Order: sequence, then structure tokens, then C-alpha cells
Amino acid sequence: MNGWTHRPGIWAPFMLAAALSLSALSASAQDAKPVHPLDALTGAELIQVKQILTAEGKFGPKTRFHTIDLDEPDKAAVLAWRPGTNLPRRAIAVVSDSSAVHEAAVDLSAGRMTGWRAVTGEPALLYGELVGSGDIAKADPRMVEGLAKRGFRPDQVYCLPLTAGNYGSKEEQGQRLLKVPCFAKPLGSNVWARPVEGLFATLDLKNGKVIDVVDTGVVPVPPEGWGYDEAEIAARGALRPESKAAGLLQPGGDNIAIEDGRYVWDIWRFHLRADIRPGTVVSMVDVRDGARWRSVAYQMHLSEVFVPYMDPDQAWYFRTYMDSGEYGFGNLMSPLRAGVDCPAYARFVAVTMPQDDGEPMQIANAICLFERSIGDPAWRHFEVVGASPQNPKPTVGRPASELVVRSASSIGNYDYLVDYIFRQDGTIRIAIGATGIDATKGVASQSMKDPTAAADTRWGTLIAPGLVAPYHSHYFNFRLDLDIDGTANDFMRERLVQQQLADGSRRRSIFTVTHEMPANEQAARSRIEPSSPALYHFGNHNVESALGHHPGYMLMPEGSYVHPLLSADDPPVRRNSYLHYQLSVTPLQSSERYAGGRFAMMSDGSDTLGAWTARDRPIGNRDIVAWYTVGFHHVTRMEDWPVMPTHWFGFTLMPHNFFARNPAMTIRETK
Repeated sequence: MNGWTHRPGIWAPFMLAAALSLSALSASAQDAKPVHPLDALTGAELIQVKQILTAEGKFGPKTRFHTIDLDEPDKAAVLAWRPGTNLPRRAIAVVSDSSAVHEAAVDLSAGRMTGWRAVTGEPALLYGELVGSGDIAKADPRMVEGLAKRGFRPDQVYCLPLTAGNYGSKEEQGQRLLKVPCFAKPLGSNVWARPVEGLFATLDLKNGKVIDVVDTGVVPVPPEGWGYDEAEIAARGALRPESKAAGLLQPGGDNIAIEDGRYVWDIWRFHLRADIRPGTVVSMVDVRDGARWRSVAYQMHLSEVFVPYMDPDQAWYFRTYMDSGEYGFGNLMSPLRAGVDCPAYARFVAVTMPQDDGEPMQIANAICLFERSIGDPAWRHFEVVGASPQNPKPTVGRPASELVVRSASSIGNYDYLVDYIFRQDGTIRIAIGATGIDATKGVASQSMKDPTAAADTRWGTLIAPGLVAPYHSHYFNFRLDLDIDGTANDFMRERLVQQQLADGSRRRSIFTVTHEMPANEQAARSRIEPSSPALYHFGNHNVESALGHHPGYMLMPEGSYVHPLLSADDPPVRRNSYLHYQLSVTPLQSSERYAGGRFAMMSDGSDTLGAWTARDRPIGNRDIVAWYTVGFHHVTRMEDWPVMPTHWFGFTLMPHNFFARNPAMTIRETK
């Protein structure tokens, strides 16, 4: 079955997708049992968490679950685990009841609660909070009046809840705020085409009341629906002629196996699950070198997503979303479509997530795995020496294939694809594809020739009559617990430095490499700048190759120059101060999982990666974690509308003196 099998997507109420049916979690999902200690919580285990808290008197009619996560066993215990043995299964749940928020520790193996503590941060949004906020906003008389001024009744619009950020206002302390603007109900498939500009409510979720309504003046609502299904596209102009299909095929089946709870492909093996906040989590990544498996990474996952918009308007300045911490990339995984999101032959994996009431839901086709021939050689050579027309030599080489692990999270108007790509030469690429629909602002201008156009487009691009797409930035931070041939690693930075040659040399300059091994966190922080090229290595100085090299992996930026074009004292940047350094390195701490802090909603930046690295802890020859930020500054354009082409960005982890030779040399020649 494609789609949700328990509830509609979290944005479905605002996208008028109520037609999606609800059904119970499938029997196979209910009966699933964990095989590996890092397996996600099963449907039965989620129900058990709720039962245990109910028995402890901690779950009542108003109690809601913001998250229920696997409480991972200690890393040392997981690394020592062997198939057939058991480690305790534990869960951590963040629950709220009226205005109080608590964190519960639950021992599922023992069937009891082991911890219950109050927390002061604001946890991630609940589905019910998102669903109900629009109706609360539309019921306020001030919103009714503002809509009437624009020619709308409340039932003719839908209102979208947006996180409000934290701007240090004393009046907002202790509140749980959403800003709620509205859109005219769509004329077709596109729900973002007709913003009701200049009118929004501020809602405190703790008391369920509108505390303010702002109306900055009437802006005409664009009349065009800008739908994106094929019939709507054809109505605006002829579709291009049909073409012969070009596709990916694998008629003989794939080469993916599952052994002891881990996926195995080519020279790789790894564990896979999905969590509410980061989405896909890849763990225990090993690569086969001859007859032995060698560790590369213990765990890799998305840490935080920060998307600040660049419009100071009263209805826009607060749009500085922390999409992973406030909304949840796992909770917002959308079903992947065979033949569009993934090849038709891909393997599709369902994931189980908790609902507000703790009951499990299943997202079918949430992750896909597929091999693909990329149409490039893994390596090749044509030997010119000795070749002649009488003695031609063949080109020698091997075709390259790769394994892609893909998910897609739909965060309101944006869709983000997240790929973990394993290659036959020992490299791993992590890539993000941004697509979906630009956030839209209603304006008076119908053309750049209008007298209002200069003011209307100061902070964005006019993409359609009456519609501006404001500029914004996308920052994706990844947490990379690299274990290069073991847990004790070092971080090394090798700078490429121009060196002048002595007088008399035929050359005037060359470059050389200077080696740095930062001993502490602050010395390790790196700004990745084209004007200061460097190599960023993670290696193991306790292991030595036959040639005397120490094995390592190199983090390779891919031109993602994403330094914040915002001042350090800007409140959204204070909440995401790690942006000042594209790469940070910290000693492993199990509590430090997300660069935006444990509780991102309305956070103040005191519990974030930037604050952790300020401690300047030692990082030499120990278990360390890399935090890397990629992204792009989105200067919007007409070609983004009505659905933007997928824009890819990312980075690569490349072996550096890890293998004794090119590992792709062992690929068999195709017949």
C-alpha cells in the first residue's frame, strides 16, 4: 500500500487531503520484533511505552507524546554485541500534560519506568497543535474582520501554523507561540498560490488562545491557481511531445542482502532506521577490505535544518525555521513513489512513528534503497604506449555502480530528499535535494514595470503576477560519528599553501601542504572558504599501513559556500551559532545529538553546538564527532514556480590512505 496507513500527512489538513483514509497499523508491523540493538522502536514497543506510563499514573486524557525515541544502548555495548544475544531495550519519551513537560525513561525489557523529570524547554510540535491552530485563529473576531476586509469568509481560507522563533521578548517568555497566516483555498492542486497577505494571528499553544492579530493592510489575493498536475499545466500551454522513456532497469534483481539486521551491498554494510527528528539514521558503517570488515562510521544522521527568510516585514521576519527540531524530518517523511522518487525496482521500507497519543502509525515506502549504474567508469585507461594501427590495444576499465538510500520529508511547502550514497571506490556521499514550492508573499505588482515593483521585490523575486518569493537560505547540519578503524580518532587539517621558490628556479611558485592536528574543539572549528583551500581528515594514528600511513577518511566539500550572511547578534543566528563554522569537531557525548539543542522550539541558543564547542574540550586520539553544514543561499527565480526543479547539494567522505590500493580494482568485468 502506498501512503500513510494510520493518519494523513501532518500537513494534510492544510492541503485539503482529508480524503486520505485511516486504518490500523498492519499486523506485520504490530508483530515486528527488533533484530539489532539499534533497530527503531516497533509498533508493539510504542504501545508498551504508553501502557507503562499509564500504569505509573503518568498518562491521562490530556497527555500527549511529542517524541518517543529509542534510548540507544551504550556505544561500547553495541560494538561488542553479537547476533543471538540481547541488549536491554529502552525508550525516552517527551510528554506534556496541560502546561507541564516531562521526559520519561522507560525500560522496555523490564517493563517499568526508570526516570521521570521535568524539562524547561519547548518540545517539538504536536500534530494536534498544527491541526487545531488554524481553526483557533479563524475563530478570533479580529481575524474574521481582517478576512472580511479582503472579501473572504473563514470557511474560504485555510490558515497555516508557523513557528515563531525567539526574539528575547520578556512578554513571550514561558509561552509556546505560533504565527498563523492564511491562504485562500486553492483553485486546483497548488495550495500556496493565493496568500492572504498582511494578516496573521499569534497563538499561544499553552492556553489555546489568540494573543494578537496583526493587519498591515489589504493586498489583492492573486486570482491564478497555478496548479501543477498535468491537466492544469496543459491548460496554460502545450505539453512537450512525448519522448521515448529513459529509465533504470535491473531485470536480474538487486544485490542487496540483509544479514544480522544490517544491509549488505558490494563492499559495504550498515544499519538503517528512522527517528522522529532526524529522519533516516545510518549506523555501524563498515567497508570490506579483502577478507576483513573495517569500521568507517558508527552513526550518521541529520542534526538540524535552519531556513531563515530574508524579509523584515512584520509578517515575515519571524520565518526562521528549525525544520528538524521544531517539526521533525522523520515525522514528516512522505511516501516515495516508484518510478518518480525511486526506480521502479527499488526496495521500499516502511517506518513506524508514534502519534500524539502514543499509538503507532506506519508510513509506507518511507525509505527506498536502489542500485544504479551511473553511466561513468569506476576507472579506465587506454594505453597509448606501444599502440599502433597494426597493434591496437583495448580500453580497459570497469563501470561504476552505487547504492542509494533515500527518503523525502515534506516540510510544508518544501520537499527535501536526503540520500546516503555508497560507492564501489569506498566513498560515501551525502546529498540533499531541495524541491517543492517556494514560500509566497502576496504583492500588488503584476509586472516588474509596475511602479510598486521596486519596493515589492526588495527582498525577493516576482515569480508570477502578484506573487513574490522572498530570498532565504537553507542550512543542513549533519552529525557524523566517524570511527576510522576504531573509536580513537584524530582530526587533521591540511592547508594548501603557496610557496615562493628561490631565485634561479625556472618556476616562481608551487603549493605545499602544511599539517595541523588541533588538540581542542575551538582550534578544530573550520570555515570552509575557496580562498583558503584545505583538506579535512579524520584518521586513526593507532593503526599503521605497510607503507607507514595512518588510515583516514577525508571530508570533501562540494562547493557549498554557506557562511551566514547575517550578523552574529541576530536572534535566529544566536540559536544556530554553529553556522559561523561549517565544520566543528567535538568529543563524543551521547546527549549531544542535535546541533540546535535538545529542545529547539523557542530555544535561546544556550544548549547548542556553538555552546558545546565553547567548552574547548580535548579531541585528540579519542572518540570524536564531526558536525558539518551544507546548504545554499536561495535567490529565487521565475523558474522555481509553480514547483521548483530539484536542487542538489551535499558533501563526500573519501578514503585517504585507508586502502592499500584502489578498492574499485576488484570490480569484475561485465560480460
